Amino acid sequence: MKNHVLYPGTFDPLTNGHLDIITRAANLFEQVTVCVAASPSKNTMFTLEERVAMLQESVVHLNNVKVEGFSGLLIEFAKQKQANLLIRGLRTTMDFEYEFGLTSMYRKLMPTLESIFLTPSEEFAFLSSTIVREVAIHGGDVEGFVPSSVFKRIKEKV
Repeated sequence: MKNHVLYPGTFDPLTNGHLDIITRAANLFEQVTVCVAASPSKNTMFTLEERVAMLQESVVHLNNVKVEGFSGLLIEFAKQKQANLLIRGLRTTMDFEYEFGLTSMYRKLMPTLESIFLTPSEEFAFLSSTIVREVAIHGGDVEGFVPSSVFKRIKEKV
C-alpha cells in the first residue's frame, strides 16, 4: 500500500519550524500534502487563501509537496484524499499530550489513519505561529522566524 501523507495545520503564519517539518517529511515520503485548515473558530491573521498561497510559495522547491486548503473535519479530508498517514510536529510535552488525545480520536473515527510525530530541528523548537503573530503585532522583528515571502506579508498586515 502506498502511503498518502498529510501534514495538517492552520499555518497562521507558516514558520521556519513548519517548513523544517515539511522538508523532512518530503525527504521521507514520496508525496506529502500540506493541508491548511480553514479553522473558522480561530481568529486568524491571514485568510485561508492567503495561507495556502504563502505555503505554495514556500514549498515550490519541493517537487513532491502539494498544498491544499480544507474546511471541516480533518478525518473527512483524509478519507476524501484516501490518506493513511498524518505527520504532526511536536515541540513540547504539552504538544504531545494534545496530539495524543487527537490521535486517539482519529483512531476511533478512522482506524486506518496512523500518526507519525516529528520533532523540529533544535533551532526551531521554540517557534510557534502564535509567538510569531504576537511578536509581529507588537512591532518585533520576526524575519528570522518565517520564510521571506511570509515575512513580507506579515509586514503588510501589521
